Amino acid sequence: MFKGLANLGSILKQAQQMGSRMHEVNDRLKSVRVTGSAGGGLVEVELNGLGEVLRLTLDPSLVEKQDRELIEDLVPAAVNQGIAKAREQHAAMVREMTEGMELPGLQDALKSMGVDGAGPA
Repeated sequence: MFKGLANLGSILKQAQQMGSRMHEVNDRLKSVRVTGSAGGGLVEVELNGLGEVLRLTLDPSLVEKQDRELIEDLVPAAVNQGIAKAREQHAAMVREMTEGMELPGLQDALKSMGVDGAGPA
């Protein structure tokens, strides 16, 4: 019985550490910058590590052509590429944050978020 309480205390301590680390990770992700592009660089988008779009750039030649359909195809492609890169950064930081933690269900939760191979097996 006392062993179970000791384990519970350890789990709670690790959960508190994880909460603190999550705040640190979010702060770091705000300063991370990733770029997605499409159309050979005709459209570029800059995002932070949280996946928030910070800047969208259209090549002037693309605008001059006034090809709305092409722009409508390239913008989401560039944004999606940027989001994928932001997720990679997020996953790397979560793996780093959870390294050595042995919380019950942690691995399943991370896998459901798309963070494979995080922490101990």
